[in-house]
Amino acid sequence: MNPSFKFILALIISLEISLKISLSTNFAIIILAIIYLLIKRIKLKNLLILLLVPFIAAFTIFATLEWFTPTPNLFNALGLSSRIYVYILTISCVTINTNAEELARSFEQNFHLPSKFAYGVLAALNIVPRMKQAVKQIRTAGMMRGVYLSFWSPVLYFKAILVALNSAENLAQGMESHGYQEDAHRSVIIAVPVRARDWVWSAIILIALNLALFILK
Repeated sequence: MNPSFKFILALIISLEISLKISLSTNFAIIILAIIYLLIKRIKLKNLLILLLVPFIAAFTIFATLEWFTPTPNLFNALGLSSRIYVYILTISCVTINTNAEELARSFEQNFHLPSKFAYGVLAALNIVPRMKQAVKQIRTAGMMRGVYLSFWSPVLYFKAILVALNSAENLAQGMESHGYQEDAHRSVIIAVPVRARDWVWSAIILIALNLALFILK
């Protein structure tokens, strides 16, 4: 499915389940999302992380509504806490076989997102590994001089910001040297088409979701 369609579907699903409590619908989405992830051959370790990490937030919501309220309601407690897993698993279905570059290209071509935002997002994502390496180098250089820069040290982050500004300036100059112009029409190197099946599957999923929300409890 088209990356933009998958993202919009995940967003609509998250918004709709937040408007109405439907425990059966939440569990159905969770089961279908897990099946989809297994079909896409997600690693068992990653799946366990997806199920265990949100448990703290889900359990906190459940405990608050079930044990620490004057009028506990098991249905509402389970419905609201299960939403956490719906949010996590639906966005995982989007990202499991779609990287940031594909999503940015899809937004630019299909939803006409300005190229400066698309390229800005890609630049920010690509600069993260460089920033991690820069932070390691800064800490190593400090230790060689007998200065320990802790994780919360303002000196460390000040120097990291200087490195980021320098990298941003080099990136801007590099894009301009390759002929990038903000408002100029750009050709498409890698096309991300919208197919008929994208519309069909999106319609089927949304119809099934709304029927489940209004029929199931």
